Amino acid sequence: MVAGVALTLVSPDFTLSWTHSIEHVEWRESWRVEAADLRLVRVAVKGSGAGMEPGDGARLEGGFWVWSPDMAVPALHLAASGATGGGWTLCAGAACRELGAVAGGPVDIAPCGR
Repeated sequence: MVAGVALTLVSPDFTLSWTHSIEHVEWRESWRVEAADLRLVRVAVKGSGAGMEPGDGARLEGGFWVWSPDMAVPALHLAASGATGGGWTLCAGAACRELGAVAGGPVDIAPCGR
């Protein structure tokens, strides 16, 4: 579910990317739907700074700090304040969709059935 609208993903893998609101650099997260949870499998951040410290085992690849956290959550809740200059881009396969670019309620991402 995304913002009260059900999106069907072709595969269980998707990527969220956005520009950090303070440091103004790109942040990418790769997620996998696993049963009733979402598992964060990879993070890539173009730089470091306010709240963006690279995680354990991070390595520099093409200007991005990249690491693989071990974290699963039942859902993602993204605040869509409209004050950050943009929202998130959710990509699954070759299809991408912009989320939360304008002020509104939170954007919730969860496996079907949640």
